Amino acid sequence: MMPYWKAAVMKWFANQSGQDMVEYALVAGFVAVAAGAIFPATLLPDISMLYSRLDIYLSASASQGS
Repeated sequence: MMPYWKAAVMKWFANQSGQDMVEYALVAGFVAVAAGAIFPATLLPDISMLYSRLDIYLSASASQGS
């Protein structure tokens, strides 16, 4: 019979529950890098303006709720 501590260590190494999250993070990073390489530089000011407008709208809605 295996000692308790050895069984606990073996069980801990066999646990792979966080593996999916790491894979999703890697895929998301790859998509972000690929999108940055594919989009032409002419779209970047438009995207920046879109995020600025979203920030303004979200800030305004957050201050109205108080």
